[in-house]
Amino acid sequence: MGDKSGGETESGPRPDWAELTHECLTNILSRLTLEHRWTGPMFVCKSWLQASRDPCLNSVFDLETRFDSAAELARCWTPDFERRIDAMLRSVVDWSEGSLTEIRVRHCSDGSLSYAAERCPNLQVLSIKSSQNVTDQSIAKIASGCPKLKEVDISYCYEISHESIALLGQKCPDLRMLKRNLMNWLDPSQHTGIVPEEYLNAIPQDADSEAAVIGKFMPHLLHLELRFSKLSAKGLVLISEGCLDLEYLDLSGCANVTSRDIGNATANMKSLNNIKKPNFYIPRSVFHTERYGHWRLYDERFQTDVFRI
Repeated sequence: MGDKSGGETESGPRPDWAELTHECLTNILSRLTLEHRWTGPMFVCKSWLQASRDPCLNSVFDLETRFDSAAELARCWTPDFERRIDAMLRSVVDWSEGSLTEIRVRHCSDGSLSYAAERCPNLQVLSIKSSQNVTDQSIAKIASGCPKLKEVDISYCYEISHESIALLGQKCPDLRMLKRNLMNWLDPSQHTGIVPEEYLNAIPQDADSEAAVIGKFMPHLLHLELRFSKLSAKGLVLISEGCLDLEYLDLSGCANVTSRDIGNATANMKSLNNIKKPNFYIPRSVFHTERYGHWRLYDERFQTDVFRI
């Protein structure tokens, strides 16, 4: 067997991949996914590692596809996993040299997010779903340090309050998309064994306060998701009065508002062309069980007819 780089082959000189120019390497690596770059080329040699750290390859940090496997979700809620995500985020922030425009991760903490806030003035997309240890402290820094934000997803982040949402609206005038979805508290069984029970029980109760600051400080929102929010009719009115440009509104699972509430609140929202109402469906196989007896009430409130037999 010949050596792996350089040398001769029957067809001529063997190419020496270690001698590729930096420009060629970054061009090649740009065709790989983030996961492939992190698990292979970075460990080939020093020049490949340097190429993998080029700012042009680190303007987007997207780990969202890594959370598609249900089998891996439980371990994502551990301190060790959070430390790994934090370390990766800090590395990408450093390598981007200020060019980072998108962050899509889960289970990060205040520490890494604050680090990004101080070094990523061009950030436009921030998605940090299920980050149980992200609080108002780091979101306040994000609002001040990343004024170009256009899209924010803080779904399932229960330590973030309406105060942070207000700051995002005040400091980020280009914000057009906000996702503030909660876990299904009506039937939390889908999260059992994955999400820590104490976290499931810590669901935010200040939905109307959040609605008030959304309506007051985010007048240019086009897309708003509030799945399983404890929003009331009053809160919905505050949003509809302040966010007249909304085109998409997701209220799936919002059990405290009725079809009538939604119709009245959105009557003057002329741009709204897609609205997800809180209709509920439970399979007939479980309809007669005691556990789901309360769903008949929702069927009556929303007039969905899904429980009619």
